[in-house]
Amino acid sequence: MNTLPVLKMHSNCVVVKGANRSTIYDLQRNEVKLIPSDLQNLIEQHEGKTIEEIKTQYNESDHEVVEEYLNFLLEHEYAFFTDTPEFYPKLNTAWFESYIITNAIIDINSDSDYDFIKVLSQLDDLNCKHVEIRFFDTIKLNKVTELLEFLNETESIVSSINFVVSFTEEFRVEQLTELFQRQPRICSFLIYNHAKENFIKPLQGNYIKYIKYVTKNITSASHCGVISTEYFSPNSKAYTESLQHNSCLNRKISVDVSGNIKNCPSMSDHFGNIQETTLSEALNKKEFKKYWNVTKDQIDTCKDCEFRHICTDCRAFTENPEDNYSKPLKCGYNPYTNEWTEWSTNPLKQKAIKYYHLNMS
Repeated sequence: MNTLPVLKMHSNCVVVKGANRSTIYDLQRNEVKLIPSDLQNLIEQHEGKTIEEIKTQYNESDHEVVEEYLNFLLEHEYAFFTDTPEFYPKLNTAWFESYIITNAIIDINSDSDYDFIKVLSQLDDLNCKHVEIRFFDTIKLNKVTELLEFLNETESIVSSINFVVSFTEEFRVEQLTELFQRQPRICSFLIYNHAKENFIKPLQGNYIKYIKYVTKNITSASHCGVISTEYFSPNSKAYTESLQHNSCLNRKISVDVSGNIKNCPSMSDHFGNIQETTLSEALNKKEFKKYWNVTKDQIDTCKDCEFRHICTDCRAFTENPEDNYSKPLKCGYNPYTNEWTEWSTNPLKQKAIKYYHLNMS
């Protein structure tokens, strides 16, 4: 009976293989670490073995490298050695959500004539807890406050709300910080048309709640869908959901500026208008959920990417508009070269950019 300690990965540290390198997601610390494919192979093939058993699988000339790899895993607390590996089960990758809708997007501009308070009420009926509201024209701060007060008065189930608004002097840090303190439902403000780019103001050390200013002008839903390391979510909930479902569209419902009910406001298919159709009625239509289970392991190029299970996924804008499993158009990462480039200037993407009528100016 072997009583020597064997290599064991911490259950919250998962290895994801890419085309020519891999990653370790530390789902407890919300961190990502790039690793060479050789280390990924060592973990995959030799977890559960003693140091000596692992070394016997390599030439003596490689033993120093093996020791370096093992020390790396130990020093970063990704792995440990134990003589009771049966006490440390692997991560349970089951994903379950009791509510059929978990998140929603509501888009509003100056031409919108639907009642978005009515939309919020219907989201309550669906037990939706997370909402993003995007204003594509100037909005008064008191209108945002009135909306929040409505949620308070109705004891809405919405627990987190993100706002996208155009900058005015009302949306300065001081005013918004005070609003955050009075309204715990607020998760973030993205303020566009600001003079300073990418300024983030953490709130009392809470990096989950933030205010972000960007210089770009966000005039429509076509601005969403960008794939960036900024949006990576290395946590257990996002990871396990990604294994089985679409990391953007699963359990999502949206209302565009015209009141059309969609999976995402940027998508062309709609399932009725909120003026005549309820969210529940749209949700029960045959094609509404068709993207919910499209995973990154099925999508071209993404399936070979080491970041695929912590990344968002856009089905509204794809490199091949006729292929539901095509790579997101707005992703500039190449997992075969491990390089990030500007997606909008890629010559191979120009046909799709023209197809979607995206303004790159």
